[in-house]
Amino acid sequence: MDILEIAKNSGMQVILNGRIGREEYQSVYGSIQALKRFAEALSASAAGATQDASSGIEVSKPLLDCSV
Repeated sequence: MDILEIAKNSGMQVILNGRIGREEYQSVYGSIQALKRFAEALSASAAGATQDASSGIEVSKPLLDCSV
């Protein structure tokens, strides 16, 4: 799961703030509506991963509640 790609696809802006060695520091900006879309997409992605649990991978449900 590429969380930054999900953020971009949700309408959020991902900015590279800096790079120290191999580590990258990024910020994510967006509206409340974009944050809701991000949370929904992340939840849907996690639900898809839960279906993969039948292959022996245990996945917990997200603890994020985005009701605003």
